Formats: sequence, C-alpha cells, structure tokens
Amino acid sequence: MNLPETLAAWETQRPELRARLWAMLGDLPPRFTPHPTITMTLQREGYRVEKFEFENGVGDTIYGYTLVPDPLEAPAPAVLYQHYHGNKYFLGKDEMLLDRVTVPPLGVELVKQGYVVMGTDAYAFGERRWQGPAGNREEGAATELSLFKKFLWEGRTLWGMMVRDDVLTLNYLASRQDVDATRIGTTGMSLGGSRATWLAALDERIQVVIPVAQMTRYQDYAAQGDFSLHGIYYYVPGILASGLDMEILVALAAPRAQIILIGDSDPLSPLAGVRKIHEFARQVYRFYDGPDRLDLRLYAGVAHQYTPDMAAAMLAGFRQHL
Repeated sequence: MNLPETLAAWETQRPELRARLWAMLGDLPPRFTPHPTITMTLQREGYRVEKFEFENGVGDTIYGYTLVPDPLEAPAPAVLYQHYHGNKYFLGKDEMLLDRVTVPPLGVELVKQGYVVMGTDAYAFGERRWQGPAGNREEGAATELSLFKKFLWEGRTLWGMMVRDDVLTLNYLASRQDVDATRIGTTGMSLGGSRATWLAALDERIQVVIPVAQMTRYQDYAAQGDFSLHGIYYYVPGILASGLDMEILVALAAPRAQIILIGDSDPLSPLAGVRKIHEFARQVYRFYDGPDRLDLRLYAGVAHQYTPDMAAAMLAGFRQHL
C-alpha cells in the first residue's frame, strides 16, 4: 500500500483498513462484554491476585488473572499483558508471574508500579491446553493445530479467534471500576507482541502499545523462506495478497504511543522489513505532529530474546505515557 499524502486521506482510509483486517480474520462471532466469575483471590505483599474465568460465546472458557495494587485509592491505569508462545503451552498467563532467568516477573513489576494488570490464556495455552475438538485426547501443540483446521472449516481463523478473545478481555478490563479506562496499555513478547500490535491497531482504547521481539513484515519474512519458524497460529489466509502488511497495523495505532523493542538479529523479524515498517508508520505519525510517540529501539546483536534492557524500556515506556 502506498503512503497517503495527507492526514485527511489517511483518516478516510483508516476505517476501511480496519474493516479489511477484521474481514481477513474470518467470520468471527459477535464481540461482547463478559461478566467473569472470580474463582480465587490471593493476597500478596503490595497487591492481590484475582483468578477469573468467563465463557467466550462459542463454548470455550477463558481463564485469566488480574493483579490489583493494594491499597488502591482511585481507578488506576491498566496493562493488558499478552503471554508469549515459545512452545511453552503449559505456561500461558502464568508467564507474567514467573522469572525469565534474566528478566523478573513482569506482571508483578507492573502491579507494584501501580497498574492493574490482566492476562489470559490464549487458545491451546495454560488451562486451555486441552480446549480443542479432541478434548483431553490432545494437548498444546496438537490442540493448536486441530483448532487451526477446525476454524478454517468454520470460515474463521485461529488468529482471528485469538484476537477476538483479547478484545473480550479488553472489554472486561475496561469495565472494571478499579480501572481508568482512558489509560489502558498492552505489551507482550513474540506471540504476545503480535497480540498487542493487532489489538492496538483494531481498538483505539489501547493508549500505549509496547511489542517486544515482534515486528514481522509478512512480505519480507516470506521472502526469506523460513516459514517453519513461526507457529501455525500466525498464518492468516490472504495476508500476502492483501497489501496490508505490518506497517499498516503499526500505523493504525497512530497517534497513540508505541514503543517497538526488537533485536536487529531476530530471524522472525527481518531487519529490512522492520525498517520499512518504521519508515511508513513514522510518516503517518508525522501527520499528527507526533513522530516522537513512535519509538523504534533496535538492540544490536540480539536475536529473538527478551533482555533486561528491553524489560527496563517497557516499564519506563508505561511510566512515561500511561
């Protein structure tokens, strides 16, 4: 897609671009605001953990955690934390509570800085490892592959259903009385970074988006031929032919704050593609006199990793913008 010449031209195109992205995700069920059941509450030093669940409208249960600062005297800003893939199907939402060896539990770091933090299991992860057509006869990767096939037969996509679940979670997060719905951000690594980027592109309630180790331009990734590096969830029918590449998704978040943290040696995000994305999106941000609200940080010699420097930049980014 060619860069629009004016802000008016971009804003005319923007609703159509979002509609086309939604259409490529398939014939998705309606979205709604869920009313979860709180199944457990744990008190920790300086915060509490609420475990919740809700039905997503197609017979599947979404499981999640909310971390709430304690005490909390007024509605707080919130962060929707998107977990990564890494073939760690057992982990899911628990990622935000666990050390990464080099990086501390980031959900805990965020709640201790005053944010309400929410995270849920994506399809095939965590408590949803068996939530596929075969039930408990399949787990994790097998569930993921079966869901990909099932949803295609139903005219949907696995990625579309994952994004839809994230919108349902955002609806719940924004509806909470302890959350300032005008100050919601999202972040995550890899799969989580993709979830964060797509959600910010499609839903303007996200005020700050910080994807980590995710900035894959589909055309450039396809050109290098390493299709096996990305999981099956990542493949959306028609994306290469559509002309809607990652730069459109990044630009659709303008003029909201966006900090992209990526290693310059990440094989999942070819560097030439990252630069094309940034150049296109930077021009769109300039339409709004906000080029400083799009921040690309390349980490020399870093592959597909979440480094301590990236974690520090993520935390600082939310402090600055949220």
